[in-house]
Amino acid sequence: QWHVVESGGGLEQPGGSLTLSCTISTFIKEDYSIGWFHQAPGQEREGISCITSGDRKTYYSDSVKGRFTMSRDNVTNVVTLQMTNLKPQDTGTYYCAPVRSILCIANVQTMTRRPDVDTWGQGTQVTVSS
Repeated sequence: QWHVVESGGGLEQPGGSLTLSCTISTFIKEDYSIGWFHQAPGQEREGISCITSGDRKTYYSDSVKGRFTMSRDNVTNVVTLQMTNLKPQDTGTYYCAPVRSILCIANVQTMTRRPDVDTWGQGTQVTVSS
């Protein structure tokens, strides 16, 4: 029901910027929230930002608040994550996924995918290093 493709990762120096993109294809007609997740090397995947559908409200984890900005285009189904002032701890693989709206709003870090999303995209790798 869902096809997700992430892109835009790369190697960047500390303090630099990157913009990630996520395209979601689905036959689902209802509104849905979308989240970005970060998986650092050797660590669990963790939510870092999410955006609701109609009002496009955004929510961020403390680790990225003030540095990352998430947006979405409901016509093209493209979601972007503008990352600024990158830090070495931002290194890792980034995934996007449709998420449960109530969890997006309640706690970005622990939000989970919608129950009808059973696979992850391939992710996009970000490396922040001098």
